Amino acid sequence: MATIPAERGLDSTLAFLRDGYRFIGARCDRHGSDIFTTRLLLERTICLRGRPAAELFYDAGRFARAGALPKRGQRTLTGVGGVQGLDDVAHTDRKGMFMSIMTSDAIRRLGQLFDDEWRARLPAWESGQPVVLFDEVSRMLTRAVCAWAGVPLADSEVARRTADLEAMIAGPAVIGPPHWRGLFGRKRAERWVGDIVERERVGTLEAPPGSALRIISEHRDSAGRLLPRRIAAVELLNILRPTVAVDRYVVFAALALHDHPAWRDRVRGDDATTEQFVQEVRRYYPFFPVAAARVRRSFDWQGHHFPRGRRVLLDLYGTNHHRALWPEPERFRPERFTGWRDDPFGLIPQGGGDHHVGHRCAGEWITIELMKRAVATLAGSMSYDVPPQDLAVSLHRMPALPPSGFVITNVRRLD
Repeated sequence: MATIPAERGLDSTLAFLRDGYRFIGARCDRHGSDIFTTRLLLERTICLRGRPAAELFYDAGRFARAGALPKRGQRTLTGVGGVQGLDDVAHTDRKGMFMSIMTSDAIRRLGQLFDDEWRARLPAWESGQPVVLFDEVSRMLTRAVCAWAGVPLADSEVARRTADLEAMIAGPAVIGPPHWRGLFGRKRAERWVGDIVERERVGTLEAPPGSALRIISEHRDSAGRLLPRRIAAVELLNILRPTVAVDRYVVFAALALHDHPAWRDRVRGDDATTEQFVQEVRRYYPFFPVAAARVRRSFDWQGHHFPRGRRVLLDLYGTNHHRALWPEPERFRPERFTGWRDDPFGLIPQGGGDHHVGHRCAGEWITIELMKRAVATLAGSMSYDVPPQDLAVSLHRMPALPPSGFVITNVRRLD
């Protein structure tokens, strides 16, 4: 039996927070292995990267999600009791609920709402004042997804609700006040959405048929029970929060168009090329760094022993930049997706495996739709200048974002 390479030292938590998206990959390179073991939050943890590792990691017979994500992540990002931490029948039932929302028509409606929000903002952007794209897109996505999900949102609430959702997204991998903002944002958001769920259930608010609010509020588990109010709120936020998080991908798409201007003409009016561009943005830029699971029962894999209960982290960013999968992984090359067929264990920015029964993000198709809409607008429906600013994407910051938020000026509509 081969010994898994091990990191020295008592604990690597501070190194993980310091090194960010490169934490696993840099150590795999140093060990000359796609697997090593360390301690994170004082708990022994196995770290993996690469396609074979992803295929292993998404084997539900070998890994469970319950108790895998640290509490700080549950209390900010995903919510305690959400679908991400369920297994077996409970997960299948809850995931089926989410997938019933993700119809092609519904996803197109959300895309159209996002388009409408963007076009409504363009006249204000033409005033000549600098526009911080990240801030604007965050609010547009909050408006669009709430309208789509059937969640009432007054104009006066948009800034506050967006701030809470953003705090939840940023909360897991930071310490001090930013983490506290994630905790407080989660509590406020669960109270807000919980009240809306209750109003729908008692009939004082009528959610549209097929909306996320209607489906989640009225969902019954295999025993015929409604979800508890707090859990329903958690799951409705698991629609709103990930959709708002697409604001980072939109900024990365804008950055890619700026850094590679020849692609502006190539994507304009060409849906297939736009999708290649979007997929490369998802592969190339950092989004969520890792996924976590626990070993269900002891087993051996490639000569390595995985003991029962051991926490395992899969390097999502590192797998999307693995040289065995992606030639010249540090080059931005959308043409690599020409004729590409989906590999559920190769391109995994939002998890791998099967959408319907596994732990791959239910909203991945939403992400692609919204990104394609954003790229089409940036490249074909508006012109703008990008003034000097700090556009560096630090891999030490999780979640990553250019410090400036991508400022544009001299915005003009083209259609």
